[in-house]
Amino acid sequence: MHGKSVGFAAQNSRFRNAKTQLSLFKTFFFTKPELFSAFATSHKKKNNLSTINFC
Repeated sequence: MHGKSVGFAAQNSRFRNAKTQLSLFKTFFFTKPELFSAFATSHKKKNNLSTINFC
């Protein structure tokens, strides 16, 4: 039983961290949409280049 409770505590910790990161991401996304769109555009370009290189 002890092992299960430790695993559950670790899961809760990970979930809390994910919620914190998500809220930070939402704040960043809604306050700086132009930066996010610039990042998404450059990321797409990198993906297209890497796809061409690997094919």
